[in-house]
Amino acid sequence: MKKHNYSAGPSILPQEVLEKAAAAILDFNNSGLSLIEISHRSKDFVAVMEEARSLALELLGLQGKGYQALFLHGGASLEFLMVPYNLMTKAGKAAYLDTGTWASGAIKEAKTFGETVVVASSKAENYTHIPKNYTVPTDADYFHCTSNNTIFGTQMTEFPDLGIPMVCDMSSDIFSRELDFSKFGLIYAGAQKNMGPAGVTLVVLKEDILGKTGRTIPNMLNLQQHIEKESMYNTPPVFATYTSLLTLQWLKNLGGIAEIEKRNNAKAELLYTEIDRNGLFKGTAVVEDRSKMNVTFLLEDESLTEKFDQSWKAADISGLNGHRSVGGYRASIYNAMPIESVQVLVDVMKELERTA
Repeated sequence: MKKHNYSAGPSILPQEVLEKAAAAILDFNNSGLSLIEISHRSKDFVAVMEEARSLALELLGLQGKGYQALFLHGGASLEFLMVPYNLMTKAGKAAYLDTGTWASGAIKEAKTFGETVVVASSKAENYTHIPKNYTVPTDADYFHCTSNNTIFGTQMTEFPDLGIPMVCDMSSDIFSRELDFSKFGLIYAGAQKNMGPAGVTLVVLKEDILGKTGRTIPNMLNLQQHIEKESMYNTPPVFATYTSLLTLQWLKNLGGIAEIEKRNNAKAELLYTEIDRNGLFKGTAVVEDRSKMNVTFLLEDESLTEKFDQSWKAADISGLNGHRSVGGYRASIYNAMPIESVQVLVDVMKELERTA
């Protein structure tokens, strides 16, 4: 029996995606060859890359709007570096919103390139909320934000209207809710939280924001090079890209982002309702900024920790522990998490209340 996988990443994937990916490892497209032993220049894999790039834009509503989609190496952490390399001008500056660990990591990289303005931060409150009413400098080369914060369980619900490119790290909530994605000049997302396995990063960008830095960019870090080489400047992460394609196909067949958002809202409501109702638990993020992807909570009475841990593990729940830096619990309820698994966790919480 497959466990109820609440891991924050690498994380749960749809069962049908796992089965198709596993089959492709043995024999891809009835070729007699494994997916991971064919040439990335073969027509079979070129078709995978082309469809993955096209489908990403289609699901985000960005086809025909001047955007390109790339599947690259390096994780979101490499994009912390690639973004200022490709967007910050030599004498310019960038604006960043600090909402958590990964946002602060992006800020650290940007500071190595030039002036980096932190327009607001919730660090002093242990990142329990998203800063509001901040001002973004109009002369910044770009504004960077992180849409969902996996460690602290917060999520942005509003994004500013700006006259400069807006860059967003959507690693943990990409494809999970409807947004006007054309507001963003560049979106990046490590696949392993909501789209595929570890090893590939989706970058979606408007082409006309490139080529303005006045700096020499190494080819491997140059987004224009990756566009010109159709996301195959070097050997791409073949398996991770293919599995991401399968996940995007699964999402489209469900009804796209509109349908998955309804499901995600129902899962989040089910779990947050129990956290708020059950006197043994409390949420860690302010209510208006609660993440619908990563639900973080604590036990009010830590003496119940061992009993609760034994209970959820006995219910075949996996990956519920909070990030090592904050403790507590974190239920990552990404797109592929069925509501039935959320109900199992809620039932365990109710049983703890009954027997405590």
